[in-house]
Amino acid sequence: MLIALGAGGTLVGITSHDTLPKGEGVAELVGDFAVPSLPRIEALRPDLILVSSLHVRVKEQFRNHCPVVEILPVHSVEEALDRMIGLGELLDCQRAEEVANRVRAELTLISTKTLLIPAARRQRVMRLMGQEPLLTPGDDSFQNDFIRAAGCTPPCFGKTGEAIMVSPAELAQFNPQVIYLCGDTATEPVLTDPALQGIDAVRNKRVFSFPCNFTCRAGNNMGAFISWLAARVYEREFSDQTYQIYSDQMLSSRPVALPLGYVRQAMVQESRIRDFVNKTLVVDFVKPQRILSTLEGERDGVLTVGNHFYPPPTWGLGHSSGLEELRKTACSALAKPPASSSFLFTGADMEHLAVIQKSFRDMTVQALVTAGVKTNAMRMAKDSGNCYEPGTINILILTNTRLSKQAMARAIITATEAKSAALADLDIRSTYSPRHAATGTGTDNILVVQGEGMEIDGTGGHTKMGELIAAAVYDGVRQAIAGHDGITAGRSILARLEERHINLHSLLFDESEGCPLCPQALTSAVEQALLQPEYAGFVAGSLAMSDAAQAGLADPRGHTLWARAVAASIAGHDVKPWQERFVRTQLPPLVARAIEAVVNGVCAREQERGGSKTDAEAGGW
Repeated sequence: MLIALGAGGTLVGITSHDTLPKGEGVAELVGDFAVPSLPRIEALRPDLILVSSLHVRVKEQFRNHCPVVEILPVHSVEEALDRMIGLGELLDCQRAEEVANRVRAELTLISTKTLLIPAARRQRVMRLMGQEPLLTPGDDSFQNDFIRAAGCTPPCFGKTGEAIMVSPAELAQFNPQVIYLCGDTATEPVLTDPALQGIDAVRNKRVFSFPCNFTCRAGNNMGAFISWLAARVYEREFSDQTYQIYSDQMLSSRPVALPLGYVRQAMVQESRIRDFVNKTLVVDFVKPQRILSTLEGERDGVLTVGNHFYPPPTWGLGHSSGLEELRKTACSALAKPPASSSFLFTGADMEHLAVIQKSFRDMTVQALVTAGVKTNAMRMAKDSGNCYEPGTINILILTNTRLSKQAMARAIITATEAKSAALADLDIRSTYSPRHAATGTGTDNILVVQGEGMEIDGTGGHTKMGELIAAAVYDGVRQAIAGHDGITAGRSILARLEERHINLHSLLFDESEGCPLCPQALTSAVEQALLQPEYAGFVAGSLAMSDAAQAGLADPRGHTLWARAVAASIAGHDVKPWQERFVRTQLPPLVARAIEAVVNGVCAREQERGGSKTDAEAGGW
């Protein structure tokens, strides 16, 4: 919200649960959201601290130093909008009303569309927060108000609270037609749960998952999530033009610098298609070009190429009508004839388009890249070929030369290798099997334009043109991922563990045996240790060594010596006896040992200090 309101530049400290988007300045990590480090906060000398009701110690520590404002929980969409406006007033942000009005406009559109749906076809929808026990938001939760705003019926169990327990009988009585989850939670355990087989949502395989920052937060993404939820639940209706409110139309455009003689103009155009705002990179040529596209194959006579972003609420359009109809719809909205136009399609927002130029003497390469890797990054030869919503790395390659047919084909290999190298160097993990490094997203596409100028036959790795293509694609992929997903090489080790589905809170909940700290304090102390460069580096090195051992490239036995040395460094002495931990977990062995070393070091240090199991600030580094 702070960034959306225009206050991102004032942030000096964030928690490990926050992602600061590229271009929004630099903020120090102060630790975990639940138990941040008081010394780290104090060192930043903030003028204002925003807290939740959890942060009792923070409020006590800083109440006499600077204003500490508690952000109160909200129970409805309207309360959330009021809070956002109040936050804008507090920070003197002029964009608060603008952001709130944008959300209201999105909600009005969804309300207008869903009102056209007959009452008999309205869906019963439930947000499932846990299976054992069954957990769902209480009747007074804003999450249930999201469901109402999406034109659906939420449950009413007669219980209030952020999360309530319900019995299988209560769930069966409500019998949701749609169930949705959050974050990386897989839908398969719900679909295969024997206790849920009688539920309509499970029988009809209507169990969906959405990102946590949409489902669980009542902020500036509310309108986008409610639109997405409504479109997913009512996919058939939203794909039907009978329910369309606005006519398809062009809205605006902004130029993109692409200094090539055969390019007439390049721009990002905003259009409204099936009521939602789409964004398209459009490159028009002076005269027809030959292109090679991994989506369409080889084509001649192409006057326009591009990359079309269709937002989550319109993904159902592609599901229901197919690629050809999607292409026709986009071309119609952009006023481009399909016969002379070739587009790639993506779920990555065109706001984060990377345009990279690489040159050597009289040769120039332009790579135009969009990338999103959080939803369906995958490891080829390891992950299964199921179809999911697009994350997509799309790459357009244009040069100031005339590429032969073989050069165009070889450029695709060169670009693919460069893309995979960029993912490897960022340690992007497979969404489906996070033990493995990702090689792509499973929906990646490349489009190469023949171009005009000197004749080029070679674009492989040994050629200068191949080098330029690879360098442009490599930089473009990294820049696009940083913009779209906030993932950079400099992200914290805590973020990298989360990307491997390793949550320290869950992992350490039952691992405080033999430690003077309670699980919450132990988690805080471990996270504070991992904010220290030397211990973060140890875990990062262990992740790399784990990958190498998994591939058969390294003998893991030497890692034990490193782990014990790190534990001794944290504790201030050799750690004896050594507590074997995480034996029953599914962690890769070297990753388990690395975290075990930090935990054992912290526990031994606190044992020496006489630490208390109730000390929530233990281990403040």
